[in-house]
Formats: sequence, structure tokens, C-alpha cells
Amino acid sequence: MPFAPLLPYTATPNRKSVSPNSFRLTERFALLVAASAFITLCFGAIFFLPDSSKLLGGVFSHSSSMDTYSRTDLESVSSINWNGNDQEKLTVIPEDHKDVLKEATDALQRLPNEIRQYITVSEKETRVHEYPGKGGTDSDLPHIDYQRPPGTTGREPSDPDVAEKRAKIKQMMKFAWESYRRYAWGTSELQPVSKQGHSSNLFGSLQGATIVDALDTLYIMDMYEEFESATEWVETYLDFNVNAEVSVFEVNIRFVGGLLSAYYLSGKEVFRRKAVELGQRLLPAFKTPSGIPWGLLNLKSGVGRNWPWASGGSSILAEYGTLHLEFIHLSKLSGNPVFGEKVMNIRKVLNRLKKPQGLYPNYLNPNSAQWGQHHVSVGGLGDSFYEYLLKAWLMSDKADEEAKKLYFDALQAIEANLIRKSRGGLTYIAEWKGGLLEHKMGHLTCFAGGMLALGADGAPSDQTGHQMELAAEIARTCHESYIRTNLKLGPEAFRFDGGVEAIATRQNEKYFILRPEVIETYMYLWRLTHDPKYRQWGWEVVQAVEQHCKVDQGYSGVRDVYASQPSHDNVQQSFFMAETLKYLYLLFSEDDHLPLEHWVFNTEAHPLPVIRREHTGKPHPLL
Repeated sequence: MPFAPLLPYTATPNRKSVSPNSFRLTERFALLVAASAFITLCFGAIFFLPDSSKLLGGVFSHSSSMDTYSRTDLESVSSINWNGNDQEKLTVIPEDHKDVLKEATDALQRLPNEIRQYITVSEKETRVHEYPGKGGTDSDLPHIDYQRPPGTTGREPSDPDVAEKRAKIKQMMKFAWESYRRYAWGTSELQPVSKQGHSSNLFGSLQGATIVDALDTLYIMDMYEEFESATEWVETYLDFNVNAEVSVFEVNIRFVGGLLSAYYLSGKEVFRRKAVELGQRLLPAFKTPSGIPWGLLNLKSGVGRNWPWASGGSSILAEYGTLHLEFIHLSKLSGNPVFGEKVMNIRKVLNRLKKPQGLYPNYLNPNSAQWGQHHVSVGGLGDSFYEYLLKAWLMSDKADEEAKKLYFDALQAIEANLIRKSRGGLTYIAEWKGGLLEHKMGHLTCFAGGMLALGADGAPSDQTGHQMELAAEIARTCHESYIRTNLKLGPEAFRFDGGVEAIATRQNEKYFILRPEVIETYMYLWRLTHDPKYRQWGWEVVQAVEQHCKVDQGYSGVRDVYASQPSHDNVQQSFFMAETLKYLYLLFSEDDHLPLEHWVFNTEAHPLPVIRREHTGKPHPLL
């Protein structure tokens, strides 16, 4: 729930005021002495009590970190020669913050020059302030000569059958969008059965999730009239100055990612400005002793906390580990290195920790920087962390070798500890809880087939073929989870125990909420192999969604994919237009439309351009 604003103090109406003229001279002098003593005591407490910043931080439910200091303070620390004689300069900084500042700076300095140049700029170029309320206008941002990246549009499919299927998917997008516009315009999502708007607690009172999430899909599908109306809403009504507690992860991948992608596709400045403004408002989430961000943040007050159910107040791997792509681009487009510094510090903290069996537990305490409960999953709570390790390397034009190593090291541990094959020959990725395997695979985990295929080319030469085979096996398992249901739609999770394979056995795992992960894997495998079965499988999903999820005004998830008739959940998720329909459209598009060598998709399917290395030593043309 959003925190209630503090109300201004109001004097009691019946209380009589006292005029200063009613005091005698001696009384005034006594009052002055008392006030002076009180002020001296207060300042003494602030400056001389040990770690007074923590005392204050506890009152406001979050601890201080490097954000306590001004940008000038951070830059002076960055200029210190840590191996030289500059240690005395650290006396201006409390002891418990020195290591955090040093680690973040070291992590940034170890980046290849090709990456670091995009998240560090000269003092003259830096105009964007770090905190909300101080930026947000075009004049705050450095000038950029916009250049449209390659592949924002593509050729029409040469095969008439493929072109017809792609046109059908565009019709689905039009129907979903028009239904939202008619009944839920400006709200987060549509309830297509009851024909009204719906707001998820992920966004608090922040509005317009579907509009921002769908922007790039509208553009990609040449729905320019709809794109312009969405752009007008963003410029006029999208407001981040709301007293709303939001999920940092969801707002980043949907809102920041959607705005960044819309900017790169269209070149419209409103999207760059809004993305940077929202990025600034997310920065207070990093105000923890470790720099690992909170999962929840009030956009107005800057107060953060974690989900109360998350292992003793821990931050979640998939949430704090899914900021890198967007925050690097925020630094690139704003000229402010702070966004890149934040995500590089996350990597530094993780590098310092010992991993059980080489695996990354899903929970990390942001205060102690120690693992919480040892639960490992490549599905929910963990999934996109691994995706972003790979994509950080790809987005850097393969310059970020550290990200590549972290990805393949993690993949090796996953294969050794989590990947298993059922008696029926289906390959799946189990979950790990304190050394014990749970033979369950979530729909969210099905993205891993596409991830494995996308990264196979970067694997050691003797592993490339193996990675592609593993990707294909994961795709087959997820396809089986679909065709083994009555509605031919995949359950939220499916199991490999008790004599069943790729089937949900618990009622709370039988639902389908229009998720994109299986389609995502089909799209990547089609692009990388051109095996026609992936288009065939994708078309099966189109037919099932049309038959069972389409209602009078939009598309709805279903509660039980094993039922003979669908029972609708009455929510058209924003990611249905952002991801599911976009991946289907690209599955039936030519490879020159958003080619994988030029674009990297964030975990909400928002395409971001690869940041090309500049061998000439000149700055990137967009900076």
C-alpha cells in the first residue's frame, strides 16, 4: 500500500498565541540561551554520535548508501588513486560507506573502455541530476543526434501463407488494443469480460501500463495511428509524481524498457525524457548498505522495502538482476553515469559471494549482502537474472567479457545440478531447495530454450552444438506441456513425478495467463535454425488463444487448461501485447525485422539496440 503523506502541523484552534512583546528582557535572554543550547545539542548528535545516518535511516525504513552523497562527492571519490597516497581523502565519508564506494568505482573502472565510455561522461556533459524532482525537461538532457538503428522495419514475408498468418496476428493486436482503448484507456490493464479497467498492485496508482508496454509493438506492426494516440497519452498524462508504491522490477522492465524502445524505434524525444525521469525516480531503491536495491519503492517519497514474504526481507535475484540493460541505456541517453554505476555495483556484490554448488540462490539480504534461503530456480524468482547476464554481453557488442563468463559459469552449474531427463525422454529444468530437487518446471522457465539458443554461438566451440540441442529439447518439453492439456494451452507449472510428465497436478498450477515464454523460445529457435516446426507450434498457440481466450472485448487468461470449457480470469495482461503478440508477429516475419545482430530484447520483449564498439576512439554518435 502507498504510504500516507505526512500532514502539516496545525495549532489547536483554542490555544492562545503568546506575543513576543509580552516577555521581559531577562526572560528573552534566558530563552535565547536555552535555544542555543538545544541547537548545539542537536548538531552534536548529528555529527558526533556513531553512525547517526543509520539512526535516521531506520526511522524512514531504509538505510543510507552512496546516494547520501552528492554527485560531486562521488566524482571526487572516483578520482582517488586507491593504490596511492590518497586515503586521507576518505575522511569525509563514514567508515561503513567506504567499501561500497570503492567497490562500485572499481567495478566501473574494470569495464572495457568500449562499455565504460557510454556510462561515463565529462563534467561539462553531465546535466541530469540524480534525484527525482530535479530533472525531467528536455533542457536537462544532453543533445543527441538521433540515428535510427538498423532493422526497425522489415520486408513482407515472401511466403503467402506466412504473410497471411502474420496478418492474422496483427488483427489480434488491433482487437486487443481497441478493446483496451474502448473500456480501459489510461488504466493499467483491461478486464475484458466485465469491460472495465484493472490496476495491479505491482503499479500502485501509476497508470498506463498497457499503453507504455504496447508502444513498440504498435510501431513494429506498422500501426502508426494507434502509436500516435499512445504517444499523445504519454506526453499528456503519464505522471510519475504519484504517491504510489510500485515493483521496481516490473516498472523497470515494462515502463522504462517500453519508453526506451519507443525512443529508439521512433526517435521521439518525449520517450527519452520520460524514461530518464522515471529512471531518476527509481534510484532511491538502491539506498541500502550493499547497494542491492529494494523490491518495492514509493515513487514520491523514495521510501523502499522488500516483499514481506521474501526470506527475511531479502531482495529477489530476478528483480535486482534484471536492471542492467535498461540502466546502461539510461546512462547512455542521459549522460549520467550513475545508472550504470548502480548495476555494476550489483555485479560486484555478487562476485564477492560464494555460490553454493556454483548456483545463485533467489534471495539476497540487501543489508548484510548475504544469501537468504537457498532456493534456486531458472523460473520464477531467478529467470531473467541469467537472461540479462547473456544479454549484457550481447548488448555490449560482445565487449563485456565479465558478463559472458558469469553467464557460462552459471549455465555450467545449472546443467550439472538442475537439468534432468524424464523417463519418457523429456529434458526439464528442476528447482533446487537446499540441496534437494523439486521436479517441477514453470511456464516462466520455458524462456530458457531461447536463451540457450541465443547464447550457443558464444559457447566454447565444442559446446555450441550441445547448447543448441539442449535448447531444442527444452522447447520440445514446453510444447508437450501445451499439447497434453484439453485447451492446448500451457499450465503455469508442470511436474515430472508421481508417474506424470509435463502435466500440472495441483489446481493452483493449471492456469494460463497469456504468457509469452514458450512463444519466445519458438521465435529464437526459428531465427537460428529455420526449422519449420517452430512456426507450426507457434500457429497452434494462435489457434488455441483465439478459440479459448478471445472474449467479446479482448483476450483473457483461463483458470484451468485441463477443463473441457474455459473459465476466464477476466484480465488482459499488459505483457500479452508487449510480448506474446510481438514474439508471434516476429516468428512469422523475415529475419531482417529487428535482426538479432542489431537488437537485444529486454525481458518484457522491448527491443534495445546493441551498443557498438567505437574503434576510432570517437564518442558514440548517439552521445
